[in-house]
Amino acid sequence: MGFSIIFKLIILVLISCWVLEIVDGYYLPGSFPNRYYVGDQLSVKVNSLTSIDTEIPYGYYTLPFCKPSEGIKDSAENLGELLMGDRIENSPYRFNMFKNESEIFLCKTNPLSSNEFKMLKKRIDEMYQVNLNLDNLPAIRYMEKDGFFLRWNGFPVGAKVQDSYYAFNHLKFTIFVHRYEHNNVAGVIGTTNGDELITLANETTTSEGYVVVGFEVVPCSVNHDEKLLKNIKPYSKYPSRIKCDPLSVGMNVMEGKPVIYTYDVSFVMSDIKWVSRWDTYLKMEGAKVHWFSILNSLMVITFLAGIVLVIFLRTIRRDLAHYEELDKEAQAHMNEELSGWKLVVSDVFRSPNNPEFLCIMVADGCRILAMAIALIFFAALGFMSPASRGTLINGMLVFYVLLGFLAGYIAVWLWRTLSIGERQGWFSVSLRVACYFPGLSFLILTLINSLLWGSDSTGAIPFTTFLVLILLWFGISVPLTLIGGFVATKAPYLEYPVRTNQIPREVPAQRFPSWILVLGAGTLPFGTLFIELFFIMSSIWLGRVYYVFGFLFVVLILLVMVCAEVSLVVTYMHLCVEDWRWWWKSFFASGTVAFYIFLYSINYLVFDLKSLSGPVSAMLYLGYSLFMVIAVMLATGAVGFLTSFFFVHRLFSSVKID
Repeated sequence: MGFSIIFKLIILVLISCWVLEIVDGYYLPGSFPNRYYVGDQLSVKVNSLTSIDTEIPYGYYTLPFCKPSEGIKDSAENLGELLMGDRIENSPYRFNMFKNESEIFLCKTNPLSSNEFKMLKKRIDEMYQVNLNLDNLPAIRYMEKDGFFLRWNGFPVGAKVQDSYYAFNHLKFTIFVHRYEHNNVAGVIGTTNGDELITLANETTTSEGYVVVGFEVVPCSVNHDEKLLKNIKPYSKYPSRIKCDPLSVGMNVMEGKPVIYTYDVSFVMSDIKWVSRWDTYLKMEGAKVHWFSILNSLMVITFLAGIVLVIFLRTIRRDLAHYEELDKEAQAHMNEELSGWKLVVSDVFRSPNNPEFLCIMVADGCRILAMAIALIFFAALGFMSPASRGTLINGMLVFYVLLGFLAGYIAVWLWRTLSIGERQGWFSVSLRVACYFPGLSFLILTLINSLLWGSDSTGAIPFTTFLVLILLWFGISVPLTLIGGFVATKAPYLEYPVRTNQIPREVPAQRFPSWILVLGAGTLPFGTLFIELFFIMSSIWLGRVYYVFGFLFVVLILLVMVCAEVSLVVTYMHLCVEDWRWWWKSFFASGTVAFYIFLYSINYLVFDLKSLSGPVSAMLYLGYSLFMVIAVMLATGAVGFLTSFFFVHRLFSSVKID
């Protein structure tokens, strides 16, 4: 019976992984192609300058680049983009559809001041990348090294050769286009890049048009002659031939000397369809290793956990069967001679230390877990497309705020259960749930933001955005949490199956401290996610795109299963040695996986982020890691506690006692 359940779970998880990975290949409503005709203008936009060396983004126009003649204008940004540090602005680069142009003069900057020269050198030393976007596609750069083609988003600001600094002042753009295909499209309405609203009616399009399916850039450093620029206006042809060699440098950056920018652009027909244009960006390196590692962990860990669960259930059933076969006198005599979980029947439901705080942590953990499951599930279905920047953060905020009702309900329900039906104090519990994890998050976010503010980074959250977050917190999240708590006061609570003695039973001395078992229990849940954790960390800190949410969803479900089983086993082991203080231990038995994640974060910082420079960057990394660790601890701890709680309740409900 037990093995059949485990086998079915394995088959279900494998099917889910396969289905969700297939779903990743489809675009759902919410993103639509822009159709361009020959001669239509294409506008390039710029994003923040980024670096894996500092992890601190800066505005594009903080460096002496060419500025658009109509002035710098911000594109419409959503809350998620602002929190991610994206700042989308217009640029002077303009193209016309299917009009190839070469050696186009863009601008000549003013002579570099001392501050501009120092800033430009600093950004080159810190390996900052320029990020351009065309039709919502980031510019991509290819580089050959040791026979392999490496893919990068954006291009470097410049390069340092010996003691000299060189700027990449000539860009060679290649735009890949595909014929517009639009047959019998049902009437829908949506947004393209967030700038305009489009409506598609029922029609069959016969007029020719094109869509952008690729955007590549080759940066070059070219030493232009200032003397040739007399009477030449922007977007005119440079009077001399420009040789673009990515492997050589020529534009030496010097104080008091201007920088001359030029570009080429060419259009190429491509077989890539619009719905597949993001495949290049979403391609994960080492796909086979990723697949087999995840499936191997899934099979081995689930199988081992199933064996432990089967043996465990058989042991309990044998104990219960033997216990219930005895009459009352024999049970009383047996209690004097035997040891184990049966002896703590009058203490097992004794209220734990800090019961209100336990209710708060469990409720917050359930909220975070529910948010993660909903978010990753919809991301696996394609609703969180990377083409729509910031949607992942927006979805996380929406789910977390709306799930305040669930957190308030669970906290008050658990509080009433621990206090045996007491309704008094529900408002305090609900209010603390609404403020505990959001308060910690707000504190960490404020400290991180103060560091970014001090660095004049675009990653710093604007003051108005802070006000929006506070409004979401106190205007929506807190009321929903209070409503959930109030509803829980009217709902039935879980009654204990046995009475608790007034005098607590003395816990026998143990050979080893119980915290060793609790701390060691976190290794098994960590084993289910450490591979996926590496991909996620690489995505966050090394600028790689993470979009295998099907894998992540399966790993999350597997993590929940293992956390539940590990906590259940640890609780049973404590009861077997007559330790009835299982409440907090069941929470941390699975919650200690966060401790190993934090250790892994330190390891990742030391060995994988060796280039990370400066105390500010290290503090940012540790701050975000701490935020992640707290969230994981609450979510996994809640799973472990609730599993152990219902298990203990079921176990002692099966014992016949007066």
